[in-house]
Amino acid sequence: MAKILVYNNSTDRFETYYRGESEPMPYNTNNTLLVREFRGASNSPTLWTTKNTMLSWNSQRYLYGAPIPVGFAFRRPWEGGHGNQSHD
Repeated sequence: MAKILVYNNSTDRFETYYRGESEPMPYNTNNTLLVREFRGASNSPTLWTTKNTMLSWNSQRYLYGAPIPVGFAFRRPWEGGHGNQSHD
C-alpha cells in the first residue's frame, strides 16, 4: 500500500491517498497509469505528484491513443532516472 501525496493546484493544498500497487493513480482516467508504474523502481513508501501532472498525463495518453511505456519518466536522478541526459 502506497501513501500518495497529490498537490492540488486548484485548492493550493496537499491531498493524501492510500492505494495498492495495481490501483490507478489519483486523478487518472481509464486506469492508464497504475501506482506500480508510477513508482517504478523506487522503494519509498510515500509517492508524490501534482494534480496538473496527472491531468497532463491523461491528455497526452488520450492524444497518443495507445499505452505509453513509463520507464524512467517518474524516477528521481539518484534512482537511475534520466540516465546521462543533460540537465542544462
